[in-house]
Amino acid sequence: MSFNSRQYEWGDLTLVLGGRDITGFRGIKYTEKGEKEALFAKGRHAHSIQTGNITVEGEITILQSELIALEKAGKGSILGLNVDGIVAYGNPSLGDTMTTDRIVGISFTEAAKEMKQGDKNMEVTIPFIALAVINQA
Repeated sequence: MSFNSRQYEWGDLTLVLGGRDITGFRGIKYTEKGEKEALFAKGRHAHSIQTGNITVEGEITILQSELIALEKAGKGSILGLNVDGIVAYGNPSLGDTMTTDRIVGISFTEAAKEMKQGDKNMEVTIPFIALAVINQA
């Protein structure tokens, strides 16, 4: 058992979207969901768990400058973009082993912008769906 094992920190995270290192990103969340259902037959208890479709959804939080760059790449809108994302955890210069997840076929589902009085910058959260996540790619 290791009591002082190093865990990944925010500063160890890199996000690449469509081949571009996103330096102005503030958060990322991605989830794989599998449809599951208990299969009932004779008796009161399920006989098995059946699995159906697997979906991927998530959200990326970025600064306005990164949103503008994505809008330019999408010829005015991010809604038509279809990009792959690479999320890399670790810092090899500190001796970390790199862990890399590949999010395949990201397609953004919303393009909302918001600022409030007193804000020093615009932070935008853009939800997405994707085709698949390849963990430790």
